[in-house]
Amino acid sequence: MTLAYVLFGATLFLLCLAVINALAWPKIRRTAKPASVRVSVLIPARNEEANLPDCLASVLRQGEIVSEILVYDDHSTDGTADVIRRLAAKDKRIRAVPATPLLSGWCGKNFACAQLANAATGEWFLFLDADARLADEVVARMLTEMITRKLTFLSCWPRLEMLSFWERALMPLLNFVVFSIFPAPLSLWFNRPSLALAHGACLLFERSAYERLGGHSAVRDQIFEDTRLAQLWRASGERGLCLDGQDVVRVRMYGSFGEIWQGFQKNFYPAFQYGVNFWLFLLFHLVVFWLPFALWIVAPNAFAVGAVACVILIRLVLAQRFGHPLWAAFLHPLGEAILLALGLSSWWRCKSGQGVAWKGREYHVLK
Repeated sequence: MTLAYVLFGATLFLLCLAVINALAWPKIRRTAKPASVRVSVLIPARNEEANLPDCLASVLRQGEIVSEILVYDDHSTDGTADVIRRLAAKDKRIRAVPATPLLSGWCGKNFACAQLANAATGEWFLFLDADARLADEVVARMLTEMITRKLTFLSCWPRLEMLSFWERALMPLLNFVVFSIFPAPLSLWFNRPSLALAHGACLLFERSAYERLGGHSAVRDQIFEDTRLAQLWRASGERGLCLDGQDVVRVRMYGSFGEIWQGFQKNFYPAFQYGVNFWLFLLFHLVVFWLPFALWIVAPNAFAVGAVACVILIRLVLAQRFGHPLWAAFLHPLGEAILLALGLSSWWRCKSGQGVAWKGREYHVLK
């Protein structure tokens, strides 16, 4: 009974936090002032033949504010290079940045982004993943948001596009993991590194600040580079924010259970700077977000039922805010079990020396 009481109190508190996040975390505003600036859109691409055409088409619809679109073909083995050549012939703003051998100590995406930044000429750098799709005329809105808020770094948290069963069942956990415990509105008022957040699919930098702080070179060996950059910005005294960009950018991160497993396995353990934080995170999710369901079955009481209800309500609140399928909330125990298994798998691969793999490369993380 005491454990169930504690769990009910904890989940009720987190439900309140989720409601605050859902109501108070701001979106990118719809106002856009014309600006005579040059934005370089920078896209790292490794085996992105299927994604690049739609991504580039969405960038081209942004208008003249985009002065150039640079794509780094990161030693692709599919038709990525052909796609770049074909589209570059139709719009002179599209240009391929020649690939060079990956240097030791670098993660592939960080190296690609650094090469893109070195080749760019714009006053602002907009890094996009190849699977990102911009809504029409939103670069001007993002830039206006940065100028209004006096930022030198802005990340737009994207809308998750989910088509398959496993995407709809598991991908909402990404937003649940973050916004059930992260006080997003506080990040607007306090510029602390501990409140830094970013999504690597869409990152906009003021060029001078990016170069002054070292950009992707400063996080060259980090798999979880987006949040590391956000933390670096705040630790250096620069203003950086992550805002709700669901109506600005959408992304289909993974298309199958296997891709979801491999993609999150790559990021899970490396996301934690200290190993103890990883284990605390797993323990927290096991006890607070999974155990109430077990208690509800083996030792049901009012507090256990209340804790289960709070967790489901957290899922439903976030589903409403982020456009997730509501039925996925009721698969929460399954999702949590898969989440915990993913974390253990990521830890084991890093600790055993196998490393985590992504797009044909292996990365080894030791803590």
